[in-house]
Amino acid sequence: MRFLLALAFAAATAAHAQVVSRTPDVIYVPTPQYVINEMLRLADVKPGDVLYDLGCGDGRIPITAAMRHGIRAYGIDIDPERIAEANASAKKYRVAHLVSFRQEDLFTANFSDASVVTLYLLPDLNLKLRPRLLALKPGTRVVSHQFDMGDWQPDRRVDLEGRTVYLWTVPRR
Repeated sequence: MRFLLALAFAAATAAHAQVVSRTPDVIYVPTPQYVINEMLRLADVKPGDVLYDLGCGDGRIPITAAMRHGIRAYGIDIDPERIAEANASAKKYRVAHLVSFRQEDLFTANFSDASVVTLYLLPDLNLKLRPRLLALKPGTRVVSHQFDMGDWQPDRRVDLEGRTVYLWTVPRR
């Protein structure tokens, strides 16, 4: 039994070290509040939704969703500084009971219980994530700030003040 526990601990430690040592795929650029508002509106966020923000940065999208809609929201980011900022903001805005932030690689993280996924990544990263997004439960809404998903046509596209917001709905298989 001790051997199995030691093996599990070693595996978890190695996985954490791999996440910590990997550099972010994008530079951190915060999403403006007016874009966040449009992303949540376009996704038709409502009570009972579970939102994941992949590449969450300082956590402003999950925090806004929790504050406005009272939903559970999660942020995933590989950068420990961003996760620390996000947790501090969640406490500041008194939504730490609704949001949680995880330092993980968004390409291996589990977000299968999402009903809404938000993104502000680069086009090649969106394309890399697309198979995982399409595997989510049908009806899950995916909203991206600025970048599309290649030939997966959006259900809606909104242009505002030089920024673009895209919405897709995961189809039935």
